[in-house]
Amino acid sequence: MTITKRVTFIAKEGHEEKLKELLSAMVIPSKAEKGVLFYEIFQYADNPRKFMAYESWENEEALDGHKASAHYAVYKSSYEPYCEHKYSDNLEVLV
Repeated sequence: MTITKRVTFIAKEGHEEKLKELLSAMVIPSKAEKGVLFYEIFQYADNPRKFMAYESWENEEALDGHKASAHYAVYKSSYEPYCEHKYSDNLEVLV
């Protein structure tokens, strides 16, 4: 079953560039992972403190592999000092 998530990050005031750097570093290695269908990070044009990761994986095994990767470990251990708020949404395709 395909897993699709939208993860929203709000950077702490003055830490937009550092959070952008950490999130951007996830894109290329994540796109190279087995089972990834889509992986992009967006920064809101009208709110530079707000970022969105949109990711889609073939199945739970692919997502688990992503969470076990070295680049995910770096992100997970580094983002909190720069992030004011983070929340995730699980998405389903309607048709």
